[in-house]
Amino acid sequence: MKVAPFLLAGLAAYGYYKFTKMSEQEKQDLMNKGKKFVNENLGGVKDLFGKAASQAGGGGFSKNSFTQS
Repeated sequence: MKVAPFLLAGLAAYGYYKFTKMSEQEKQDLMNKGKKFVNENLGGVKDLFGKAASQAGGGGFSKNSFTQS
């Protein structure tokens, strides 16, 4: 499967080319379509990570949460 990385790179380059040639309205429509797809099909995963982050104390580090001794 030595051809697979080249095919993937070619598809990525073609997608980037097509995206740069889109108008702002087309880009906005694509983003809305993607958000709708994620909410309809992966909404449970989003909720799962949201609950895990809130149970872990906020889900991230703050600037003052680490102190050196």
